[in-house]
Amino acid sequence: MDWKCQIESIGVKIPGKRLTTSELMGKFKIPCIKKFGLLTGISERKICSTGEDSFSLATEAAKNCLSHSKYRADELDMIINCSITKYKDGLSHLYEPSFSALIRKNIGASKAITFDISNACAGMLTGVYIAEKFIRQGIIKTCMIVSGEYISNLCDHAINNITTSFSSEISSLTLGDCGAAAIIERTADEKKGLIISGFTTLSKYSDLCTGRQNRNTPGGKMKTKAKKIHQAAISESAPIVQEALKKCRLSLNDIKWLIPHQTSRSSIISGANHYLNCFGEKPGQIVITLKETGNTASTTHFLALYRYLNERRFSEDDNVMLLCFASGLIIGVVIFKMNEMVYRYGSTN
Repeated sequence: MDWKCQIESIGVKIPGKRLTTSELMGKFKIPCIKKFGLLTGISERKICSTGEDSFSLATEAAKNCLSHSKYRADELDMIINCSITKYKDGLSHLYEPSFSALIRKNIGASKAITFDISNACAGMLTGVYIAEKFIRQGIIKTCMIVSGEYISNLCDHAINNITTSFSSEISSLTLGDCGAAAIIERTADEKKGLIISGFTTLSKYSDLCTGRQNRNTPGGKMKTKAKKIHQAAISESAPIVQEALKKCRLSLNDIKWLIPHQTSRSSIISGANHYLNCFGEKPGQIVITLKETGNTASTTHFLALYRYLNERRFSEDDNVMLLCFASGLIIGVVIFKMNEMVYRYGSTN
């Protein structure tokens, strides 16, 4: 039997420390940089303080997810860690044991199969794609996908290297930290759940955004050809979105909520205008949530979902599209129908 699956619950952990764009811009003497906040739409981002890192954010997000779920930790069949950063005990990048195994132990998910994946900012949506395959084949019933991104240290490195407004490290200034988790479950209801999930990798653009660990100091560094990668992402994504909608027998008008990767306000609006020209139609609402959190890498879509769930913006049966862009260049589309989890978030929690 080909099972259906749906997102059963979502959890988030945001650090408490704030770094405002005004504070950040005060570190520069370059006039053009002063327009950064206006262009990106980011007024602040949340960043890790002492005792917080990728692992703590991921673990707390997993616990928060379980607090909204009907499942106990020991009922989870699988845990997939999807983060780019795997920092534990500060800026020590941990490869073994796997983050997923450590999270399993920390939350008490004793029977869960665990493994880690890494697919840049597309990580969590790639986790959804993998979980869906296991569930549809009847191998598992429940899977938690989880990510903790302690990625603001890239900003610290950029501050010391940016000397002009054309610096390849400008994009690092948009980043904020966050943990997110979601439980994907089997459902027999044909009218619910995931409609489609798919990814395309366009490796000819792989040099437009690259990241690596620093050699001499803790943390990482990222170099981005921001204008070129934005142009590539927007132009290449339109036919991919069109194909996904065709497979679902939907139009863009049928999408109530389109949640793109939260890079910058100007980029999202530019992309929306391009889609309007291409499709001749638009979704009900394009979600922009980065004002107070910035770009939180692989957690960005689930942070947006969590916020709107708690603000009770969604209605059951709303069609939602998650659109991700990640260095690689990876373009991913996940379309699903919102379900009864809308009643478990908001003022009652």
